[in-house]
Amino acid sequence: MTDSAFQDTDRPMKPAIWNGLRRRCPKCGEGAMFTGYLKVADACAHCGQDLHHHRADDGPAYLTILLVGHIMGFVIHLMWSQFRPEPWVMATSLTLIAVVMSLVLLPRLKGMVVAIQWAKRMHGFGGTP
Repeated sequence: MTDSAFQDTDRPMKPAIWNGLRRRCPKCGEGAMFTGYLKVADACAHCGQDLHHHRADDGPAYLTILLVGHIMGFVIHLMWSQFRPEPWVMATSLTLIAVVMSLVLLPRLKGMVVAIQWAKRMHGFGGTP
C-alpha cells in the first residue's frame, strides 16, 4: 500500500475511543497514554506507537466544562426543588462535586480526543497502520 492509501483508511474508532477513555494507547490498549496527569507520552511503552503528534489543545477542557456544566445544572435543579438545603451547604457540596468531576473527566476526555485523532489519522498519525 502507498502512503495515500493509508491516509484514506481509518483505524477502528470504537476500540480507540474506549482505550483513550481508559487512558491507554489507542493502538494496543496496553501501554499508558500519559506520563503524568495530562502529559501525553511521546510513544507507547508497550507497542512503540508515536503519540507526540497529538493536538488535543482546548478540546478536552471544553468537553469537560460542557459535561460538568450540564450535569451540575440538573443536580442544582434537583437539589433545590426536592431538598431546599441551606445555600452554604448547597454551594460547598456542589463546588466539591464539580471539582472532583472535572478532575476525573479531564484526562479521560483528553485520552479520547487523542485516540480519535489517531483513529482518523490526523496531525501526523497517518503512518503505517
